[in-house]
Amino acid sequence: MFSAVSLNGCTSSNVSSFSTSLNSRYNDEQPAISGDGRWLAMVSNRNGRREILLYDLQLRNFADLPGLNIGNAINDSPSLSRTGRYIAYISSIQGRPDIFIYDRATKQTQLVTQGYRSWLRNPRISPDGRYIVFETAKRGQWDIEVIDLGIRTELDRPDGEVVQ
Repeated sequence: MFSAVSLNGCTSSNVSSFSTSLNSRYNDEQPAISGDGRWLAMVSNRNGRREILLYDLQLRNFADLPGLNIGNAINDSPSLSRTGRYIAYISSIQGRPDIFIYDRATKQTQLVTQGYRSWLRNPRISPDGRYIVFETAKRGQWDIEVIDLGIRTELDRPDGEVVQ
């Protein structure tokens, strides 16, 4: 059983003051929800360009994402880790798509597909933030590829989970 909820939010510095509710008169699309159900990422044109916005479903407001939506990049296809710490997404500058990961804890962005020579789409991050899967046309057809970000990746774990 589920229930529908109408969500309204408060302003934040990355969302214009005239568009404070979750649903607006602007195009809001490509929703992704974190594994814990608290965070909702989406692509929106509220600020005149395609940006990724993050909405806190618990506090009912937008979160700041300093350093994520920069320059003339077009951002698409957000995916969230378990607690929403990591956001994997596609960013295109001059039509060339690449996959990036934004870490909300450090406010840093990492290019994942540097030097990648093929079209790609639909990145998804694993709940713990270590793996990225995506579609690639490297072989002339759409295939699935997996990138392991490595053992140095600080895993996105729920509060209180024991680290082994």
